[in-house]
Amino acid sequence: MTPTDDPDPSPPVEDLGLTDALVQLSFVVQGVLSRIAADHGLSIAQVRVLGVLRDREPGMQQLAHHLHLDKSSVSGLIDRAERRGLVIRLPASEDGRAVNVSPTPTGRKVIAEVERTVGLELSGLARSLSHREQGQLSRLASRLALVDSRAIDE
Repeated sequence: MTPTDDPDPSPPVEDLGLTDALVQLSFVVQGVLSRIAADHGLSIAQVRVLGVLRDREPGMQQLAHHLHLDKSSVSGLIDRAERRGLVIRLPASEDGRAVNVSPTPTGRKVIAEVERTVGLELSGLARSLSHREQGQLSRLASRLALVDSRAIDE
């Protein structure tokens, strides 16, 4: 078989090495998230807050833990999101002094739109991969994310 007979028309992929490849991928993903956040008048940190709130109503400490931020930084993020009508603070049922954070109907609409757009953009990035490769990437990325979340819990 000659090089022109190659059934895969994709250009050869340079092996960047694991570290470089992961860093380069993170730049691409962060670029997508930054652009989509900006399209909605949000910061990346605000998108992360909304991402956490899409399926839970955490307390401030839990939210700080999920976001890998200190509680004062999270308080500022929630203050700004509250002023925009994206979230509300509710008294925590287990502790009257604590609050849980919940998205408002407007916040839920923004969450759904951002999630849909991010899904389309990132799926587009993976389009050059076979279904099998996409499944492998999903499983491997999930494992790495799980390792990171376990390290934080320790």
